Amino acid sequence: MNTLAHAGPGPWILFFPLVWAAVVIAVVTVARRAGWRRGRGFGPGARRDGGPDENSPIALLGHRFAAGEIDEDEYWRRLSVLEEQFGRSADPKGRRT
Repeated sequence: MNTLAHAGPGPWILFFPLVWAAVVIAVVTVARRAGWRRGRGFGPGARRDGGPDENSPIALLGHRFAAGEIDEDEYWRRLSVLEEQFGRSADPKGRRT
């Protein structure tokens, strides 16, 4: 027969929330260092939609064209040069990838 009275879970019950808090903090830290903040995906400057980031030369060219600093011909000429340098190409149907 068991003569010990159970007085509750004891002070060790606080250990489990501390373990889970450490796990959550570790996951958040690893995710932020991998680049998951602000929709960047993995790696430096990567985005989920596959588009250029705001500081890329292609994005800056688009901003200049939208602001009216350059005309359409100049935009397309410079864009073709930038796409050659940065490896962005068109698929067989002519769509940009």
